[in-house]
Amino acid sequence: MTDPETRPLVLAITACPTGIAHTYMAAENLAAAGDAAGVRVRVETHGSIGVEDAFTDGEIRGAAAVVVAADMKIDTTRFVGKPLVSTGVDEGIRKPAELLRSALGAPASSGGDAAGVDGSVRAGGGDDAGGSGAGRSRLRRFGDDLYRALMNGVSHMIPFVVTGGLMLAVALSLGGEPTAEGLVIPEGTFWDTLNQLGGLAFSLMVPVLSGYIAMAIADRPGLAPGFVTGLVAVTGDLYGSEADAGFLGGIVTGVLSGYVALAIRKIPVHKYIQPIWPIIVIPVLTTLIVGGLFIYLLGNPIATLFEVMTESLEGMQGSSVLLLGAIIGAMIAFDMGGPLNKTAFLFAGGLIATGNAAPMGMAAVAIAVPPIAAGVTTLLARRRFNKAERDAGIAGLFMGFFGISEGAIPLAVARPLQIIPANVIGGAVAGALAGMFGVKDNVMHGGPIVAVLGAVEGIAWFFLCLVIGIAVTSAVSLLLMALTTGGSGVGEAGEDDAESDTEPTSSDLIDAGTVVLDLGQTADAAAVIRALAGRAEKQGRLDAAGVLDAALARETQSTTAVGNGVAIPHARSAAVNVPTLAFARLASPVGWDAPDGGPVDLVFLIAVPEDAGKQHLKILAKLARALMKDEFRESLRHASSSAEVVNLVKGLGVEEVQGPVPA
Repeated sequence: MTDPETRPLVLAITACPTGIAHTYMAAENLAAAGDAAGVRVRVETHGSIGVEDAFTDGEIRGAAAVVVAADMKIDTTRFVGKPLVSTGVDEGIRKPAELLRSALGAPASSGGDAAGVDGSVRAGGGDDAGGSGAGRSRLRRFGDDLYRALMNGVSHMIPFVVTGGLMLAVALSLGGEPTAEGLVIPEGTFWDTLNQLGGLAFSLMVPVLSGYIAMAIADRPGLAPGFVTGLVAVTGDLYGSEADAGFLGGIVTGVLSGYVALAIRKIPVHKYIQPIWPIIVIPVLTTLIVGGLFIYLLGNPIATLFEVMTESLEGMQGSSVLLLGAIIGAMIAFDMGGPLNKTAFLFAGGLIATGNAAPMGMAAVAIAVPPIAAGVTTLLARRRFNKAERDAGIAGLFMGFFGISEGAIPLAVARPLQIIPANVIGGAVAGALAGMFGVKDNVMHGGPIVAVLGAVEGIAWFFLCLVIGIAVTSAVSLLLMALTTGGSGVGEAGEDDAESDTEPTSSDLIDAGTVVLDLGQTADAAAVIRALAGRAEKQGRLDAAGVLDAALARETQSTTAVGNGVAIPHARSAAVNVPTLAFARLASPVGWDAPDGGPVDLVFLIAVPEDAGKQHLKILAKLARALMKDEFRESLRHASSSAEVVNLVKGLGVEEVQGPVPA
């Protein structure tokens, strides 16, 4: 028998977009398949918890090959010259031994990113093969990658915008002197220095947007070209335009820089050229190509388009202004920091530099409506909310004042069907009124803080629109709650009862009360989750309706079925009082859109409070690894009592990551 220490070492990386169950299942299967493939295996996981079990430099030097089983981009520059196979994470689950064996004969990696698509195996970063189905999948993945790149650019841009915007607001409000042209800051004063610092931070908006879009597409080789060409986009003199191309130009330069750099990276080069290729050749060539393309071809048309759009907005009157305000307000309030919110924010803020601060005024009011309304609603109807929701509402009040719309997320996650529609309606009303009353915001930030600091024109109208938007949001949310719950809510019998109803009967993560053996009458996945949440609710652990909504919202992102008859639905919600792990063994398996196409008969529901950090992800990681083992699944299927299931699960050490629970 071959000594395991003499076998070739294969390094494996596993990752999926959400970085939860599939990441760890693939890791477990690849590690277990080493003997069958005749190799030693070391696995590095890239999950939502972060990178775990990272490879050492010595392991990389001694590796015979590398396997990347991932549905997201993985930087493989550290594996230059090593045989490398890249595929989707599902292949790491289904065909681990085959992947490990194929890696030994794969071509050497030239570095860069690797990601699998639809489970097809790629060696050395090559293209995917496939028919029309694969073509559609590639198109869908291209769209997903483009969206993620845009969001990467926007999220990195926001801190610069907030820093610069608030500095400008403070300088204007405290150091500005009224003149016929408005507030003017005297030269040479401290406030003038603060104003210039804010202007510098603000001027980085488009280059940062462009640079991090490019980096998301091509990794580090795309960063410098993205920044430089982003500067080109806002320097109209370079392409003969009095105006510049604004944020639209930054998006274009970011995308072009990313894909040009990515294309150059795929050019095969001699091994002696490989070390300088990503740090010298790719950035220089990409900057020349995209910069030249923008200066001589794209810059002027995009600047003209941006100018026409600005003039059209400035010419809006009457009902068209109301419509624009309603659209901006609804987008801002819908996903509270998500893609629609950021798109509207970027659109409105980008127009400030053109002299049109009205759209940002609409956005600035709408930004504060959802979080402040969350606080007001929980204060007005305390009996309808559990303690965690009330605490989240108080936090929302403070976050809303500083223009952080994410403050409404905990309540929206707990009660999405009631809170999100109310947020959209209230945000649309506030935005439309701000447009009608001519509210303007001269800095790219929102909330009462910018009005208090003097960056808003029409302060009285700003606060009137804000109050009306909050009132509408609160009224609609309470109305929808009454319609969907029949007027009942947590603690309807009284405040004292509400507190006692949510007091947990056990501080254990899992106990016999959260285990159901041979659960019947389950038509689908939603029915199973509802049954498990209801079981936990009876113990005072959580509010079943809130957890059900959060878990089903997670299912819409991607299925939580992981194959082999197992599903692990999970929710992080303000509706959870105590971290909870519930289990059901189904008498009749149900369909769950599992990756292997089979039905599900073993279901774990994980529910943790909103402020639990990455706790549920750590629990998922331990469970996912264990559930890949046949003996663990069979032990669950043949358990004769709830206590036996509890002992099996506690044997995994999930209690170790539970963290503190309420006394």
